[in-house]
Amino acid sequence: MTIMRAQHIDEAVSLTTRALRGVVDLDWSVPAAGLDWSCYDTVVHVAGDFTCYAAQLTGRAADGWVPFEITADEGTTPEGLIQVIEATGGILSAVVAAASPDVRGWHPQGTGGADAFAAMGAVEAFVHTHDVLNALGVTDWEPAEALCAAVLDRLFPHAPRANSPWRTLLWATGRDELPGLPRLTAWRWHTAPIRSERLVLCEISPVAGADLHAGGTGGFAWAEDGPYEGTRLAAGMVARAREAGTYRPGWGAYAIVRAADGLAVGGIGFHAAPDGDGDAEIGYDLVPSARGNGYATEAVRALAAWALDQPGLTTLHATVDDDNLASHAVVGRAGFARSGAGEGQIRYTRTVG
Repeated sequence: MTIMRAQHIDEAVSLTTRALRGVVDLDWSVPAAGLDWSCYDTVVHVAGDFTCYAAQLTGRAADGWVPFEITADEGTTPEGLIQVIEATGGILSAVVAAASPDVRGWHPQGTGGADAFAAMGAVEAFVHTHDVLNALGVTDWEPAEALCAAVLDRLFPHAPRANSPWRTLLWATGRDELPGLPRLTAWRWHTAPIRSERLVLCEISPVAGADLHAGGTGGFAWAEDGPYEGTRLAAGMVARAREAGTYRPGWGAYAIVRAADGLAVGGIGFHAAPDGDGDAEIGYDLVPSARGNGYATEAVRALAAWALDQPGLTTLHATVDDDNLASHAVVGRAGFARSGAGEGQIRYTRTVG
């Protein structure tokens, strides 16, 4: 996994401010491409993101945004806004450089460390500069390929790798289509995906879950025969849990993404958060074309290891139909032991410790 550092923020700020200075004489009151904000307000938004991300780290925010807002003084010109971007980008860069490895900050799409917030800052700078430039008639701007590739590796491990990093980043943020992949209507980045040797487990958010359940992609590029019906059902459970007020981040569904090509090949996750006794149930499926490669075992091991390290969990179990020989083998190889039987199913269990 790429580790994003202060120099990546510095490079992103340099690239975007240079591009924005080329359009300072145009009308920034027009709407930015694809947004309800004006170009002017979009640039203010980027400055706000830089500052808020820095504050999340310095304040070690655990459960929400640090409560403040960035605005521009009345009468600030586009050139003045660019100076604000340079200044606030410098603040984020300095915080990322100074933050120790154990520092974490809250974000609605997952708690992250300094490298995650550096990557998020670069994404905000790139995609919103794209939005502004497109609205002002500049449609050929592309930031540095290597930096786009680094951002994709850090935040979008589920994105396919067959196209240019910039085009892929635009697809991953719902701004463009790719060959064979429509423009996304639901998307997210992943600040702390669960990684194993060959796989990345990317959490399915309630919004993405609703999209998947309704027949969409959930923001993932799926193998040709995916997603499997069980994944769509599990994604719907995540969306319903949010509606019912019982959703707990981390304890829902995940897409199983093959790291080599960024394609989603299955789903895995929990039926619900741990109950009052500290017990949770895990389930999984793979698309037919991905079976027979050990992916299910690898995914169950990775997610079980994550779960067993979480406070409040004492027992993790899986139930397998009597005649599902392949699944019996998966949970056995993943460290689960048979603990009961009934109604045509076998129960397997792993405990903390």
